[in-house]
Amino acid sequence: MQNVHKKNIQPTGLVCSQSGQVRLFAEDEAATLKIGKQLGKQLKPGDIVCLYGCLGAGKTTLTKAIALSLDIPEREITSASFIIIAEHYGSLPLYHVDLYRLENGGVEDTGIEDCFGNDGITVIEWPERGESIIPSERINVRIKIEQVGRIFEIESPRPLYF
Repeated sequence: MQNVHKKNIQPTGLVCSQSGQVRLFAEDEAATLKIGKQLGKQLKPGDIVCLYGCLGAGKTTLTKAIALSLDIPEREITSASFIIIAEHYGSLPLYHVDLYRLENGGVEDTGIEDCFGNDGITVIEWPERGESIIPSERINVRIKIEQVGRIFEIESPRPLYF
């Protein structure tokens, strides 16, 4: 992935990723929400979005923005850490999966396979804890905390526009 300077990757205009890879900078929560909404508008039924990042990176905030793009109220989206799978309904169903609590395995017993390849969008936080069962055809979002803001590295099997 090419290294891009922050001034060139602010989500203020159209950034096209013909290769399926894009790197964006979000200075604050509002910019993170903008990235998430733009991503959400491009999602299709059956899409899986895997969110990688440390605690506090912005995974749930990005999920809230995706939900907003699907006409799901932001207040409905909370960290799913204690229930593993939360279902929300808007213009498309959203399956919010949080595998944080599965540190020692057990992903096979969660039923997340039922969320794959259906009529909705599946967003997975902490997907590294379920790599063995998550389909390889997916959108990966890696969030890195910077001194100020966040870097979003997005890999997709199809072009995305921001």
